[in-house]
Amino acid sequence: MSSWRFDEPLVTLSTPDTNERSKALWEAEDLGGLTEDNNPLPVPVVWLVALTVLTAFAITFPLWGQRPTAELYEPLIAVMENPAVVSAADDKEAMNQILALTANNPRANPALLARHPVNMDDLRMIAPQVEALETKGVDLRDYTVVGPNVVVANFEGNYRKDGTRIRQQPWWDIGYTIDIFYLTAFFLGVFITVKRLPPVSWQPRHGNH
Repeated sequence: MSSWRFDEPLVTLSTPDTNERSKALWEAEDLGGLTEDNNPLPVPVVWLVALTVLTAFAITFPLWGQRPTAELYEPLIAVMENPAVVSAADDKEAMNQILALTANNPRANPALLARHPVNMDDLRMIAPQVEALETKGVDLRDYTVVGPNVVVANFEGNYRKDGTRIRQQPWWDIGYTIDIFYLTAFFLGVFITVKRLPPVSWQPRHGNH
């Protein structure tokens, strides 16, 4: 006969006879003088655990911390020698001209530029590095702009046919898949273990102690 029941999973997953055996064992075992009650986990603790997990996923989500790539600034660098930019009265006006000239360029993503703004001095520092990468014919998305430097992005994706490695930030990291699997297994395991115990409506007497 099965010792499982699923009609009230939030109360207990054990049949009445299984619960009775568990109660008898619970009362008989003194645990070296220690006693253990059958209290439910406090609801605030449950919500705190859920909030911790959701917050950890949210603040580390790849798109949340997306880094600026060399490709993002390449359209801006490409128009730095445009007559409208060169003839600008100052750097602020020159920057406004650059943004106006690249407004319709899909690679100059306005949202990312707003999140990672640059000025003319920034562009002057990274321009030679970006142009050197263009000369090599590499994928600018594989390079991240960190301050005044353009460096290889800290990502390791699949290999291309030419042997180079894709180093672009994914929208979904495989680590999240692994985390979801293990967290689900952990919480499900804890739930099943706890709900195999007698219902919390029953409390052990501990020999009337």
